[in-house]
Amino acid sequence: MKAFTRAGLAALLLAACLPASAHTPYLVPSSFAPRAGSTIALDASFAETFFVPEVAFDNSTFGVVGPDGKDQVVPSRAMTNRTVAEYTLPAGAGTYRFSTGLRMGALFRTWEINGTRASSRDPAVKIPAGAKVIADFQSITRAETYVTAGNPDRAALKPRDNGLELVAVSHPNDLYVGETFAFIVQYDGQPLPGQKVEVTEAVWSSDRTPQVVTLTTDAQGHARMPLQAAGTWIALTRLRRPAPDGAPVAEYSHSYTLSFRVLNP
Repeated sequence: MKAFTRAGLAALLLAACLPASAHTPYLVPSSFAPRAGSTIALDASFAETFFVPEVAFDNSTFGVVGPDGKDQVVPSRAMTNRTVAEYTLPAGAGTYRFSTGLRMGALFRTWEINGTRASSRDPAVKIPAGAKVIADFQSITRAETYVTAGNPDRAALKPRDNGLELVAVSHPNDLYVGETFAFIVQYDGQPLPGQKVEVTEAVWSSDRTPQVVTLTTDAQGHARMPLQAAGTWIALTRLRRPAPDGAPVAEYSHSYTLSFRVLNP
């Protein structure tokens, strides 16, 4: 793949950046409180209005952690604008953590040399020596959600200690108006102080402006969201980190989302 010159750069960047910047990834279940033994459906997509799918969440392996703490693969199918999965809950009560798994997205590499700007998503195309680097990163995305059959438990809430994640302190399937949702944001098991988290109400259509709550973690990576309205919400946090040696980019751009429901008491 050849590097693109200024003439084709705008169209390339628009097409390349939608899933990683303008659009937010999500994973949402058909029910947050299904009956034991029932089959639930899960939708995953990138969207601007939640949960109206626009770009399918593909190229990842979906999974579930059950009340026993064990992780297993959930088969999924990518469609035109969303990826779907189904999972049949076993008998018995407990909480399940569903995940899209990690999705390695496109490369975003743009540079300028001798007054000419160029861009390429091909790792074989090298940024020329002496060029001014404008962007050189790859997106890594994970979206998660929890469902509980019967009484909630906490085995599935155990942190992965791998990558960017939101670790629930309050149980995500036991949230009520007038209470607080407490959680920790961490990366590779280490809390992230001063980390921004944006929590957006799901309005399911574009005819109403959703409520948005912006939080910042404290010195220990903790954040607390006062629950003032019932409904379904999605929490988003993003983080840039240097890519490991041998990666085709200088940085990884991590994104993590958690969808959850708040009930009236």
